[in-house]
Amino acid sequence: MRLEAVVLPNLGTAPDEPIIISHWFAARGAEVWEGDRLVEVLVGPATFDVPAPCSGRLAEIRGYEDDRVWPGMVLGLLAVGDDGPDPDAPPSDETGSR
Repeated sequence: MRLEAVVLPNLGTAPDEPIIISHWFAARGAEVWEGDRLVEVLVGPATFDVPAPCSGRLAEIRGYEDDRVWPGMVLGLLAVGDDGPDPDAPPSDETGSR
């Protein structure tokens, strides 16, 4: 098993413009698939989704709802490998938050 970081990408915002975590679409321990909507962030009135960088199990959440975050910050960790999702299992729509 290896851990893959879920990193907030550069959204093209000004350095002093706050980026706030709005919602996690998966709870800790949930299986996610590459490209799934994983976390939503707010920048002013706009929302952006951060997708899962790969398939795996959400092993750790490092940024919670209403936390202020910056591009390049690790928002969570995905466990990839033996503890990841079964490739033959259907996608899960389990949601949750802190």
